[in-house]
Amino acid sequence: MANPLADCVSSLRSSNHLLSNSISILDSGVNDFPRLIKVLQTTKHFELLPSSDLTAAQSRLLSSLIPEFNTLLARVETHLGRLERREQALIARCELLEGRLSMSGEESEAKRKSGGGGMGRKSLAAEGDGGREALRLKQMRAKKERLEYAVERLSLQAQQRERQLRKSVAAQ
Repeated sequence: MANPLADCVSSLRSSNHLLSNSISILDSGVNDFPRLIKVLQTTKHFELLPSSDLTAAQSRLLSSLIPEFNTLLARVETHLGRLERREQALIARCELLEGRLSMSGEESEAKRKSGGGGMGRKSLAAEGDGGREALRLKQMRAKKERLEYAVERLSLQAQQRERQLRKSVAAQ
C-alpha cells in the first residue's frame, strides 16, 4: 500500500507546487493594481452640459443684459443730442459774433471817414443821404441776422422740448 500513497503524496506535492506558482503569479499581478487604478482612472477636463441648459442660460443672460443695453443706448442718445444742440448753438453764436465783428469794423471805418478831418466831412456831406442810407441798410442786415439767430435758437429749443416730451410719453 505504500505505493498508492506515494502516488498520492507526489500528486499532492505537484498540486502544492502548482498552487504556489499560481500564487506567486497572482501576487505579481496584484502588486501592480494601485498603479493600474491611477492609470485607468478617467479625469474630466471638460464637463458636458445638455443643450437645453445652455439655451436656458443664454436666455437668462440676454434677458438681464438687454435692459442694461437699452438704458445705456438711451443715455448715449441723450448725450449726443445735447452735444449736437450745443454744437449748433456754438456755430450760430460764432456766426452772430462774426456778423457783429464785421458790423463793428464797418462802423469804425464809417466813423473814421466821417471824423477824419475837413475833407471827410465834406465828402460825407456831399454824399448826404446815400451814406446814411448805406449805414441804415447795414444796421438792418445786422438786425436781420440777430433775429434769424433768435428764431433758430427758439426752434432748436422747441425741438428739444418735443423730444423730451416724446421720451417722457414713451417711458410711461
